[in-house]
Order: sequence, then structure tokens, then C-alpha cells
Amino acid sequence: MTFLVSATHTPTTQASAKVAVSFSDKAKGYVALTKPRVVELLLVTTLPTMFYAQGFSGQGGVPGLWLMVATMVGGALAAGAAGAFNCYIDRDIDKVMNRTSKRPLVTGVITPREALIFSWILTVVAVAMLWSVNPLTGMLGIGAIFVYVVVYSLILKRRTSQNIVWGGAAGCFPVLIAWAAVTNSVQWPAIILFMVIFLWTPPHYWPLSMRYSDDYNAVNVPMLGAVAGSRTVAVQVVLYTWAMVACSLLMIPLGGAGIVYTVAALGAGAWFLYEAHTLYSNSKKDLVTKKNAMKVFHVSISYLTLLFLSLAVDPFVGSALMR
Repeated sequence: MTFLVSATHTPTTQASAKVAVSFSDKAKGYVALTKPRVVELLLVTTLPTMFYAQGFSGQGGVPGLWLMVATMVGGALAAGAAGAFNCYIDRDIDKVMNRTSKRPLVTGVITPREALIFSWILTVVAVAMLWSVNPLTGMLGIGAIFVYVVVYSLILKRRTSQNIVWGGAAGCFPVLIAWAAVTNSVQWPAIILFMVIFLWTPPHYWPLSMRYSDDYNAVNVPMLGAVAGSRTVAVQVVLYTWAMVACSLLMIPLGGAGIVYTVAALGAGAWFLYEAHTLYSNSKKDLVTKKNAMKVFHVSISYLTLLFLSLAVDPFVGSALMR
């Protein structure tokens, strides 16, 4: 089965042509619209938070299977909807940027109209699924989509170098959604975890924007890593990383975290800080390379994964040992 769509053959060409698209390519295009790698990273924070919330609430054990499935699937669909809306909004600059030149709206695999309809369908299904858990979870799902699509993609991204700081708050919502799904409330541990991810986002993304600075400059998107000098960016990465690690340790006195989480927060935090300071040291000597920047980016992903895996394990091991 094939589809005929009007598409652009290359990122820099404005001429339209009819392109035959197979059913398989069409399906892959829709999946690509959801930015699966981003969805995966968001889900890494969701399930561990649910496990921890279950223990914190005194219920013990693990959340019910349907609760986990509804929250994870609903959260993934919400993140996918936000990603699809973003691809629709940014389709003009995606044509110019090498990093995004293979996205389905650029290649013509998916038309803008199809992308917009798909985004709204995902939004409705996601909110319905999260609302079936409880209304608070549903409203938080709406909030996550709104922040990413409206606050970040439409308002901040092309206007300020602080775009990812405030727009990145959308990536913090999964922990609130997870906590609300289990407890039907938002408590201090959820707020601390929200702030950890909020503070993590700039030192995670700014090194990536250093790597792709030419792309961002070509489309006049003022990502800090693209418009500021390497020393300025490195200083900000160090400051945010210190704030993030300090915030993560608040889970110990205020969130009841035990030994497993404590060790992971200290160990992984020290690793992230070391790489952040290495980036700063290189910036003072004008030795920052794209490879240096991407190392910090990859370490940031490992840090978040380790921190939240420890959060999932901690209620079963850590808290018991601390008592």
C-alpha cells in the first residue's frame, strides 16, 4: 500500500513533488513524530517515581498493574503528542537544520495536516487515559503538553536563550503525573523530584546545543550553547549541576529516601559534577570541542537513569536498612 503526498525532497529545496510513501514508511513517520527517544527518557522517571510513591504512602509493594499501564501509556502518549505538535510547529526550521532534516514533515512522509490531526488524536487519548486514573493526573497531563507546545515551542524557543530552562519544565511533569497516579496528590518528594529534573535540563541540553550550534544559528534559534561562548555555557552547566545535586539530596531529609538512593545521588552526582567541571576547565583553556560537550550530554542521561533506578529500588531495600 502506498500514499501520494506533496513533499520536499531536500531540506533546502522549496519545490514540491509527489512522493509515493509505503504503509510501513508512513507508520514509521508517525512514530518518528512522537520523538521516541525523548519519550523513553521521560518514562525512565515515571515508573520509579510510582514505586517510590507507593512506598512513601505506606501502601507497600508495587502499584497495581492497570495503574502502571494506564499511567505509563498515557504519559507516553502525552509526551508523543507534545513531540508531534513540536514537529508541526518547527517544520520550517527543521528543513534547514542538519540534525532534523530527516524528520517526516521535512521528507514529506507525513503532511502537515496529517501531523496536526495525529497530534490532537494522541492528546485526546492521552488525557482520557490519564484522567481514567484520576482527574489530577489528567490535568497534569494537559499541563505537560501545554508547557511544551505553547510555552516552549510557540513562545520561548525562538525568542530567548533561556528557552530550555522554562520550557524544559514540561519534562518535569512525568514525576508529578506518576506521584498523582499513585497518591491522588502532589507531595514534597514529588516537588523535589520535579526540581531535580528542572535543574538537570539545562546542563543536559546546553552541551547538545553546543554540538549543534551551527544548526541553531542557521535558523536564529537562540539556544545558549549556540549563542554564548563556551566559558559562559560551561559556567552555567557547573552552577545548574551543583544546584541539581543539592536538590537531589533533599530527598533524604524531606522525602524519606534511604541508603540506596543516598549512595546513588552522591555517586552519580559526583560523576556529573566532575564532567561539568572538566568542561569548565577546558573552556578556560579554549579546549572545548563538540566531543567534550557531548560527553557531558551522555553523562547527564546516565546520571538521571541511575538516580531514578535507585529511587525505584530504595523503598524495598534502602528505607528498611535506614530504620
